[in-house]
Amino acid sequence: MKIVTPKPFFFEGGDRAVLLLHGFTGNSADVRMLGRFLQKQGYSCLAPHYKGHGVPPEELVHTGPDDWWKDVMDAYNELKEKGYEEIAVAGLSLGGVFSLKLGYTEPVKGIVPMCAPMHIKSEEVMYEGVLDYAREFKKYEQKSEEQIEEEMEAFQKTPMKTLKALQDLISDVRSNIDMIYTPTFVIQARNDEMINTESANIIYESIESDQKDLKWYEESGHVITLDKEKEQLHEDVLAFLNTLDWTK
Repeated sequence: MKIVTPKPFFFEGGDRAVLLLHGFTGNSADVRMLGRFLQKQGYSCLAPHYKGHGVPPEELVHTGPDDWWKDVMDAYNELKEKGYEEIAVAGLSLGGVFSLKLGYTEPVKGIVPMCAPMHIKSEEVMYEGVLDYAREFKKYEQKSEEQIEEEMEAFQKTPMKTLKALQDLISDVRSNIDMIYTPTFVIQARNDEMINTESANIIYESIESDQKDLKWYEESGHVITLDKEKEQLHEDVLAFLNTLDWTK
């Protein structure tokens, strides 16, 4: 049986575009349901994959934030090339960090950071996450336990040297979010097991936009787009997008 991995997607809706960004070690499946929902409401949605994501973990360790930011910018420019003049951006976790970075570097209509970290984890803790991802990917490929253990042992001999750069990215974005004047809807899961939830308050309090909101989802964990409050999340993101000053 051939294992099919998720692919980047473009769901054509209307004149209003939304760039959807997945998290570190995630892929477009994290934001696919949100994309389909928004498409039905007349929004065109594009979700790229960052280099090294949605592919075997051996490829991930040779990539870093500079590669991933380039992928974000390529996707943003792809929407421009498709003729979309007004683009909002919503991102989960690292995608939320990138959505904030877009907010002070490029013209965007609105920003929706979801469970976006502003506190820096140690490289050791982040690497544990990479190992978890590697193991899960190999299970997804339906490899035997024996083969997984063998491959994991080999995998751990290749360090991921860009985790420091990932820390620096988060720190850099945190120090620049007071440059954001774009309408922003900050989303945070109360039961987020991956990041320090105080991040949501930092984002909300730091951005300078006159139109900003923060909502806590009491029943959800870190991958909030796939959790039990996802339908409510869809409605809330739509309501926020509908308040933006679109020309069409």
